[in-house]
Order: sequence, then structure tokens, then C-alpha cells
Amino acid sequence: MSALPFRIGFGEDAHRLEAGRPLVLGGVPVPHAELGAVAHSDGDAVLHAVADALLSGLALGDIGQYFPDTAAEWAGMDSRVIVARALELVRERGYAPGNVAVVVTLDRPKLGPLRADIARSVAALLSLPESEVGVSFKTSEGLAPAHVQTRVTALLVRAGEG
Repeated sequence: MSALPFRIGFGEDAHRLEAGRPLVLGGVPVPHAELGAVAHSDGDAVLHAVADALLSGLALGDIGQYFPDTAAEWAGMDSRVIVARALELVRERGYAPGNVAVVVTLDRPKLGPLRADIARSVAALLSLPESEVGVSFKTSEGLAPAHVQTRVTALLVRAGEG
């Protein structure tokens, strides 16, 4: 494994939105969402991007390699399982998350009231203090009203370095 004391990972995820589906972001159900994610799993774009950021930081591929959307056993899966597996792979290699920054692009509903809940949820999943999880929100300015997209950067710290 790498001799680098720190690694940086980047993850990105997007889902089309449709009426009649739930919207979950960062493990937090979004109340009053008129549209929800179309996905094989629960469609949590935040947690999918978090997992991919963890994996990419150590060149471990992406969540599709571990949880293919063609496998029936992953249908409707809670995305916290995906993050737990990515975190396990990171820890097996002697690293742990130091901090993460999450950016969600969604036109409606406004997510500001959920910022602390999402940060708290992601922090708990990664065993981080809430102060190490940045969460910000953007809109597509009407370019993609039936779409959610998330980008995440993660700093991974080798054990004993941080």
C-alpha cells in the first residue's frame, strides 16, 4: 500500500427523479420532496458519492464493482451498507477518513433545514466529529429540475499520521 500519509478521494453520483418515490440524502429522508430518486438501491446520492470518494482515495474502484445494479440482492438496499463496506476496505488498508466535503445539487425542495441532520448522519457513519463533515447545497438554476447530483471529496489519513 501507499507510503503517503494522506490520500484524497473524489466521488460523484446522480439520479433521475420521479414522482411517487422517496428521496433520501445522507441517510436522511427528505420530507415534502415531490420527486424521489430512480435507482436500484435506495438512491441516496450523498452516500453513494461518499462511498466512491472513500474508494477512489485508495484506488479501490467504485461502488458498482462491489454492488452492481444488475444483482438482485442489492435491489432497494440501504446505502449505509455501501458506505460501511467502503469504510471497511479503507480501514483494512490502514487509513481512516479525516474529513469529507459534500455538495448536493437539487432544485427542490430547499435542503438548508436538513444540513445539520445530513452532516450528523454522515459523520456518524464515518466515525467523524460533525465538524469534519461539510455540507453545502446548490441548485441547477432550472437546468435539471428532475435530477439530484452529489460531489464529495474525502481526506484519508493513514493510521498514526493525523
